[in-house]
Amino acid sequence: MQLIRGKKNTVVRLDIIPAGSEASDSKIIHITRNTVKLEEQAAHSELIEIEHLGQPYKLGIIDVPAFYSDFQAMQAGDQNYRSTTRDVRKLIEELKAAEVDGIIIDLRNNGGGSLGEAQDMTGLFIDRGPVVQIRNKSNKVSIGYDKDYKTLYSGPLAVLVNRLSASASEIFAGAIQDYQRGVIIGNQTFGKGTVQTIVPLTRGQLKLTQMKFYRISGASNQHRGIIPDIIYPENFDPEAIGESALDNPLPWDTISATLYRTKARTSDYIPDLRKLHETRIKTDPEFIYEQEAIAYQRELSDAESRSLIEETRIKQKNDTEAFLLALENKKREALGLDLLASLDELDPESPQIVDTSSTGIPLAAPDDAQNETTELTGKELAGNTDAISTTEKEDQPEEPYEPDAFISESGNILLDLITLQKMQNSGAQPTTARR
Repeated sequence: MQLIRGKKNTVVRLDIIPAGSEASDSKIIHITRNTVKLEEQAAHSELIEIEHLGQPYKLGIIDVPAFYSDFQAMQAGDQNYRSTTRDVRKLIEELKAAEVDGIIIDLRNNGGGSLGEAQDMTGLFIDRGPVVQIRNKSNKVSIGYDKDYKTLYSGPLAVLVNRLSASASEIFAGAIQDYQRGVIIGNQTFGKGTVQTIVPLTRGQLKLTQMKFYRISGASNQHRGIIPDIIYPENFDPEAIGESALDNPLPWDTISATLYRTKARTSDYIPDLRKLHETRIKTDPEFIYEQEAIAYQRELSDAESRSLIEETRIKQKNDTEAFLLALENKKREALGLDLLASLDELDPESPQIVDTSSTGIPLAAPDDAQNETTELTGKELAGNTDAISTTEKEDQPEEPYEPDAFISESGNILLDLITLQKMQNSGAQPTTARR
């Protein structure tokens, strides 16, 4: 990172080797140094339509990349200062106006941020009550509360997480799970349940762990993270990323649960939701593609050596491309699409295979997860409504939103939950759904 930094308006040249490629395939990218805009870190929403039991449904997807707050604008008295909770509140109101049947909160790759925002955003979905417990170095426990009696959204809810969901994301997901307010879907989260303080020294600095987070149920977020109700294939190697992958991580432990009241009983439906999910993904072309792609990449990343013989490396590269082409065509055939003669025919913007090797995992998220507050100074987000609008800017053509396989299946799971809740007294079982 230090090599990339420099004076504004100067050019830095990055020599990039795409994941899965050889050094000979590298390319130079020129970037002009300038102020980094954070609009992409703002929450935003999309609508998807899913057919379930022969009926069309609309679901809202709220992507929350970070828990942020423009503290500078707030302290300056700006009534329109930006924050995660404020942005998500607006998005929920828009989705309610669109009469969605349920909402999915996408916290994948969300490395955390402001603890206060995690508490406040939880309050949009629950009545007043505790959200997180914090134990300090003297073993004194304080409780973070949602103090708003109002519930902005009380409808069907799912929360999607992965291995890079950390810290404040885990506080939100853990509270939703403990209150049984919604179903948690995805992968075991990062396991960042501690707070560090930097102490400056004459030479260098010292990082001290001062506090530890606990769920309202008493379980620590540390090391173990949040275990989803329904688990997806791991697209990040848990042996290479996460609190448990660090040297000498603090262990998972528990304290006494605090008093809280649940109105829903989502846990009652989890066994049936798992069965319906497992049945559906056996024949879902998109999900099968993701599973096989992740398994193949995991096999590549587990290799203990790499050949230095050029012919062998070329053959390995060709074998990988052949596998990906066959896998893509297998999916396309199942979806009734035209087959490809080469991977070059794919849209260059479309994602290919997830790199689960230790070198392919984004390294920014674990570092970001060390920070319990994310301060957006200046005007990066303040007043920029385009960052949270459900539509594109007027001078840009709107591109259709194409949900990935995990979003689509999460939608199916949420609709299964809706159906089960409606049929809880009939004893009947819903059939599988398709997008």
